[in-house]
Amino acid sequence: MISQNLSTFRADLHVHTVLSPCAAIEMIPPIIVAEALDRGIDVIAITDHNHSANIAAVQQAARGTSLTVLPGMELQTKEEVHVLCLFDTLDQITALQQVVDAHMPGLKNNPEFFGEQFVVDASGDFIRREEQLLLISCELTMNEASGIVDELGGLFIPAHVDRVKFGLLPVLGLLPTDITFPALEISRHLNPESAREQYPQLCSHTLIQNGDVHFQHDFLGSSCYTLTEASIDEIRQALSGKNGRNIEIKP
Repeated sequence: MISQNLSTFRADLHVHTVLSPCAAIEMIPPIIVAEALDRGIDVIAITDHNHSANIAAVQQAARGTSLTVLPGMELQTKEEVHVLCLFDTLDQITALQQVVDAHMPGLKNNPEFFGEQFVVDASGDFIRREEQLLLISCELTMNEASGIVDELGGLFIPAHVDRVKFGLLPVLGLLPTDITFPALEISRHLNPESAREQYPQLCSHTLIQNGDVHFQHDFLGSSCYTLTEASIDEIRQALSGKNGRNIEIKP
């Protein structure tokens, strides 16, 4: 039965904080929340590189607002492919973090070369530096990571699949046939039509688009989901077009 309580949720499910060394210093919880709200975005996912330490702070900053903040991670797999791992709860992302930590190479960050990796509180005040280098591949393959995320109940979505660096298609040259992806993310510089024209492999897959937000002005919110609530199960149904749920990429 199709629910009669469907609503449209504008989402950007690829947002970095100051924990990601490639993100701007402005990407602290209160600014992230305010900017998303100013742009009419209803749902964001915090997806720092290989880490999750700032998610709870952004969720706390969003309390009392209309913004839903989902836990996530932009995982860099052994193949040097970036993948969005999206969840409902902090317990789920914590479980993934424990696995990722055990498969990181253990190299220390060089802030002067890679950038700072700050863990902050809900106000954006400094707590600590993350010493582990985050801009590096973990030792998990795509197959291994996909299985772990699926077992934890999350979504495993290759990020910016068209991008030369860390994009699935340029890096591997093909779409793996042994992994079922709920969707593929295209970069902000393509629309779905041009993406499918340039990469015919995408024609049989659901596409999403996010801002890959590293700076305040990067928020996009072009992916509009028809859901009953902002949850992973509802998004999963939208990506597969089930029970009246769907996704549409709008200009």
